[in-house]
Amino acid sequence: MFIQLPNCCRLAAKVFEGINLFTNESTLSDIVKCRCEDQVNPTITAVAGLEAGHYTDLTHGTGCTVFICRQGAVGGVDVRGGSPGTRETDLLRPVHRVDKVHGLLLTGGSAFGLDAAGGVLEYLSGEGIGFTVGTTVVPIVPAAVLFDLGFLASDVRPTFADGRAASLAAKSVPMDVGTVGAGTGATVAKIKGIGYAVKSGIGSASMRLSDGTTIAAAVAVNAYGGVYDYKSGLLIAGPRWSDSRGFDDPVDLVLGQGGLNGDSGPLANTTIGVVATDAVLDKEGANYLASVSHDGLALTIRPCHTVRDGDTMFALATGTISEHDSEPVDLTRLGAAAVEVTARAVLNAIFRSTGLGGLPAISEIDHEPSPKTP
Repeated sequence: MFIQLPNCCRLAAKVFEGINLFTNESTLSDIVKCRCEDQVNPTITAVAGLEAGHYTDLTHGTGCTVFICRQGAVGGVDVRGGSPGTRETDLLRPVHRVDKVHGLLLTGGSAFGLDAAGGVLEYLSGEGIGFTVGTTVVPIVPAAVLFDLGFLASDVRPTFADGRAASLAAKSVPMDVGTVGAGTGATVAKIKGIGYAVKSGIGSASMRLSDGTTIAAAVAVNAYGGVYDYKSGLLIAGPRWSDSRGFDDPVDLVLGQGGLNGDSGPLANTTIGVVATDAVLDKEGANYLASVSHDGLALTIRPCHTVRDGDTMFALATGTISEHDSEPVDLTRLGAAAVEVTARAVLNAIFRSTGLGGLPAISEIDHEPSPKTP
């Protein structure tokens, strides 16, 4: 069976065209590891002024990812779904005074994982990064959590020290993706329960627009729903059959056509991420990018934004692009690009992840995916 894989960058369609993923001639892992030669950094750190670092605990199936903006960045946020867990999101609203953030945390551990934000603050303040208030430097670090408790362990989750460790690891080189950082314990397609789910992770994608602007996204995909290739409509990762040789349609299951009786729990999900650009934006523009980036989630995750998810997308605008290198910002074009890189990042997370705790990733499942187009 021939399928079209997701676009990890602009030339992905050429890379993947006509490749039979399910023969001995070419394995899925061979395909998903490729990166287009014309793109030096296909991840979120392609945005100048942004660094990324992970803390990964493979033993306990959790971790966190930190994004550092040493010169500050204009931030925005859009929280959807019924079960979010966040920190410092209100100050990102345009009506509030704070106009820059200095770091961003995506973390596992549910509400407990928010402790890791303290480690990010300590690192940044030690570096003199933040707002100067009297004799104190106060960094602004929003955060969002996903629920990975119980995947491998419930009593171990990212801590203050782990947030600091991820901050110390932050660099501007291409960000590691897959079963790392906030994506360590991430899973998808839990409608029939975790035993039928597919291992996911954190993914990233970037693009450079014709006006010179760079826009990119990073998403930790921990969805209740399944994942689809938004170009072909092909179901990429759904609730597995008992023999793992096929998937049930997640939307059919939710609508009651497949006998929904899962045990994933009401809160054991949530997709979190960030879209970033080097364009100069105000808070209204950053919040607009955060809002439209959710379309990228909805293109690839179905069902999306459920009451069992707390989907949260941030936006960061570093403003580092030179006025001589860019035309005035076209928010329509930038918004369309935000949707695209977010969708690509979701698929990148699925294809670049590896199995953990006995739960297989898509690269380790020998099956022909469902050709059904929802």
